[in-house]
Amino acid sequence: MKTLVILAHPDINHSNVNKRWKEELEKYPNDIIIHELYEEYPDWNIDIAKEQQLLESNDFVILQFPVYWYSYPPLLKKWLDDVFTHGWAYGSNGNKLKGKKIGMAMSIGDKEENYSHTGSVGFSADEIITPFKATAAHIGAIALPYFSVFRASFQISSEEVEQSANDFIKYISKYK
Repeated sequence: MKTLVILAHPDINHSNVNKRWKEELEKYPNDIIIHELYEEYPDWNIDIAKEQQLLESNDFVILQFPVYWYSYPPLLKKWLDDVFTHGWAYGSNGNKLKGKKIGMAMSIGDKEENYSHTGSVGFSADEIITPFKATAAHIGAIALPYFSVFRASFQISSEEVEQSANDFIKYISKYK
């Protein structure tokens, strides 16, 4: 079973971290499927049946995205709203994602120390992803610990970006 990475970056070509993560993932075509939402749906017309089939055929799903205003990019939100339907993902007959492992790989622009109760954000990164954890619980999926890199928007060295790409592959291997 392959790992399905749902990549949601609105401008991947100008990304520092997510672009490098994608390049690293591409080295493992026999193990990892990269599904880029902004490339697949530039018109935002999501093929729900196609997306549901893709999810059904993979037991390990990672949502990869940059954190935007303490949340996720808008197309990823639309994708979740459109694809995770009643009767398919949840509800009395909605069990298609039950037991599937769902992880997150996030690039966060700010410093890690700011993501604390005493930091400028006032919340931890773990608290920021509460909607994802609640969604996983609601659909019966297994929410995995998240993978992240901080300072993605500034002050991150090329060495740190490289290390994060290697660490991302280790994260996938650990939970696969």
